[in-house]
Amino acid sequence: MDTESIGCSTLFVRENGPQDVPAIVYANSLGTDLRVWAPMLPHMPGGWRHIRYDKRGHGLTETTAERWQIDDLVDDLAGLIEARRAGPAVVVGLSVGGLIAMGLAGRRPDLVRGLVLADTGAKIGTADMWNGRIEAIAKDGMAAVVDATMERWFTPDFRKDRGRIAPWRMMLRRSDAEGYITTSAAIRDADYRDLAAGLNLPAMAVVGESDGATPPEMVRQTARMIRGCRFDVIAGAGHIPPVEQPQVLAGLIGGFLDRLP
Repeated sequence: MDTESIGCSTLFVRENGPQDVPAIVYANSLGTDLRVWAPMLPHMPGGWRHIRYDKRGHGLTETTAERWQIDDLVDDLAGLIEARRAGPAVVVGLSVGGLIAMGLAGRRPDLVRGLVLADTGAKIGTADMWNGRIEAIAKDGMAAVVDATMERWFTPDFRKDRGRIAPWRMMLRRSDAEGYITTSAAIRDADYRDLAAGLNLPAMAVVGESDGATPPEMVRQTARMIRGCRFDVIAGAGHIPPVEQPQVLAGLIGGFLDRLP
């Protein structure tokens, strides 16, 4: 089944791998959908069930009428893991997906076996930054942020290759503006620094060395908040390592999986 009804949302879901093995659940970033993980999946180790989904207002998941906060997105992920009987799962979260993953580990530790936090922080950006982006999109649509976002997402070498960058530009350009705005406001209002400091489970944090959205030092600081969290920097990547350096990221995640109790 490609959808899962969770509360007031109907999430679009994709699964790969056997049903009778431990699960990895992937939460994607702002302005992307579950396809952002596709380049990495062929490089992931075998013996795992891979569950990807589109969060509210993204991809093929509907934009609900009511405004949502990060805690609502955490509830969606908890509901998905329970509905798919996939817990406890390793949760891999990219950017806002990392906030969602941290929130789930803090509020529903029974559902989380380990955390992979990619290009994220316990507190991302400032209110002024998010408000400026929200106002630009409200006025001029998604086109207002595409060029600047590509600079944050990808390295100059990647952006020079039109064949490689074109699909990701189009993904962002075609994103639902209301879903993007509401999720931006949710990120603006989220602060999981106290929650992160209380986490006690296997965790690793990774970041692209050229990440212009959540720079390496931000991710490093978040990793330091979590007891025993490993930290790695990926060369030749910006904010979206599963696209730009999929084999490297898969290797780091595979090593983390091997070390799980």
